[in-house]
Amino acid sequence: MLDRREFVQKLLVDRKDLLVVSGLGSPTYDLAACGDHPLNFYLWGAMGSAAMIGLGLALAQPALRVLVLAGDGEALMGLGSLATIGVKQPANLVIVVLDNQHYGETGMQPSHTRAGIDLVAVARACKFVDALHVSEIGAVSRIRDLVHNGGGPILVQARISNDAAPRVLPSRDGHAVKLRFMEALSRLSR
Repeated sequence: MLDRREFVQKLLVDRKDLLVVSGLGSPTYDLAACGDHPLNFYLWGAMGSAAMIGLGLALAQPALRVLVLAGDGEALMGLGSLATIGVKQPANLVIVVLDNQHYGETGMQPSHTRAGIDLVAVARACKFVDALHVSEIGAVSRIRDLVHNGGGPILVQARISNDAAPRVLPSRDGHAVKLRFMEALSRLSR
């Protein structure tokens, strides 16, 4: 199993102009632990919507790469979004599911992935171009290459440890996060 912080940190090495959307809870804390960045779009109170926000960005900004970091609970809640992404076929979108097989934000109850629900199989059934399981840190360079160069949509189900990592909280002011992200994005478009 992967250490979530080490995996996310190595995934974001030399990120360049990568747009990153993080789902509610631990994926946001993991992203913030790597260092705040104006092209990070942190979600607060929006469980299940990270993939659809990533899809919107990928469709609106086809020249830029979009990474969605979601937990298994978020991905399970938004299964329908995988079907929509499969229909739209955004070549620049990668979803990485940080799967600890637990619903971490509600008390660490076992999630459906622990009961055998395979998000990679779901993504393949939804016509994702690529979908794979990862459980060893040695695969991070391949995943990073897919994030920056792979033809998507791509889903990576990363099996992470369920050890609790300290919370690293970015700004919780959603309006400020949105404005900062929009400003950074507009500078890229000039």
